Amino acid sequence: MQPSNAIQSRGVYALLWLFVGAVLIFLYAPLLPPLIHSFRGTDATSGFFANYSAILDDPQLMQGIINTAIIGLAVAALTPLLALAVAQAIREWRRPRLVLSLVLLPLFVPGVSMGVATAIFFKTLDINPSLLTMVVVQVLWALPFATLILMTVMSSFESTYLEAAYLLGSNRFQAFWNVELPHIRPGLGGAAAFALILSFNETIRTSIVQGRHNTVQTYLWAQYKQVGLSPTLYALMTLLILVTLLVMLLIVLQTRNSQKVA
Repeated sequence: MQPSNAIQSRGVYALLWLFVGAVLIFLYAPLLPPLIHSFRGTDATSGFFANYSAILDDPQLMQGIINTAIIGLAVAALTPLLALAVAQAIREWRRPRLVLSLVLLPLFVPGVSMGVATAIFFKTLDINPSLLTMVVVQVLWALPFATLILMTVMSSFESTYLEAAYLLGSNRFQAFWNVELPHIRPGLGGAAAFALILSFNETIRTSIVQGRHNTVQTYLWAQYKQVGLSPTLYALMTLLILVTLLVMLLIVLQTRNSQKVA
């Protein structure tokens, strides 16, 4: 390679890295203000993490954290199972595009409209707002994403393995449990983790069907609209960001391990 070509190639790579760096700064710079404000008003006397420990002293906020954990775990448990049933139906039924379109429909409906429609539906059935209604609306939101994840994983599974299991005398459930499930189990884990992240960060739909119950996000949103955010809430936002990034890191590591095993 001639020196001029080498210099041009290095210049192109440098510009590409500068562009990537600018995009990353644009994406992650907004995460810094909550971290900075979370230490506001603290010193060596009060303790630099005083705003973080103050989270434990707010009973309403602690109840929101408990509600968020309960709802998140329920959504993470239910969504992959429903997504698995949908993915199996898409593969087996004669109209896969119709089924997939119906499942993906919540992605294209505005969050406010979806939340109001769900709230009206619950009111028609005389179902009072509760943690259950919040779980339902969040499952509806997370289901399309979980279905796409499982369909991607299932697309790499060879159906000939199931046919071999049938020839060896297995019924449909035995073939699925012993042959297909071990292959798609990482997809179920990824769908559960993604549903958990979506549950933690969902606000609009949840706020419409929450009633007197709060999650962390609806509590933060209400405080921001009414009185503004305190250093304690900035500390909570920082913890939520860290938890989300940690879950995403675990998903990436799980994906890498699955690829190595495969």
